[in-house]
This record gives sequence, C-alpha cells and structure tokens, in this order.
Amino acid sequence: MPLQNHLVELERKHRALEREIQDALNSPSMDDMRLAELKRKKLQLKDEISRLRSSDTAVH
Repeated sequence: MPLQNHLVELERKHRALEREIQDALNSPSMDDMRLAELKRKKLQLKDEISRLRSSDTAVH
C-alpha cells in the first residue's frame, strides 16, 4: 500500500476513534477502562501518523 494511502487510512481510523471517544464521554454508563483503551489506541495512531509523515518528509 502506498504511503499516502496508508496515512489516509490511519487518519480515518483516528477520526473514528475520536467520534467513539466523544460518544463514550456523553454516555453516563461509560466504562473507564474502555475509555482509557480508546484513548490509548488513538494516541498510538497519532504517533504512527506523525512518524510516517516525518519519515516521508525525510525521504523527499
């Protein structure tokens, strides 16, 4: 998969997690462990996106 397509997919997943986190925060019965897991996954995606962008910039 070309790098740009991979970045687009990671960004899509990041936005989906953001929506899921916001929905969870608006839910009175939100499980704190589940929320922490969603935030951890979102941060991992953000880190990977940043890493790929910086490596792509270094190549060009």
